Amino acid sequence: METILFIQNIGVPGLVMIVLIIVLLFGGKKIPELMKGLGKGMKEFKDASKNDKDDSSSTDLKKD
Repeated sequence: METILFIQNIGVPGLVMIVLIIVLLFGGKKIPELMKGLGKGMKEFKDASKNDKDDSSSTDLKKD
């Protein structure tokens, strides 16, 4: 719970600091690759959760 409160209180200076640290750690050339991979992962997660939701709703229809 404390981590959630920490995230809410970051503010603009904190976000700028995080972005600078990420750029320093990974370099400017790797960041687009990381974001592309993150996007693919999020898309797969959404598709999987959608398929799971569809499967559970079709199972609910079979019970009736």
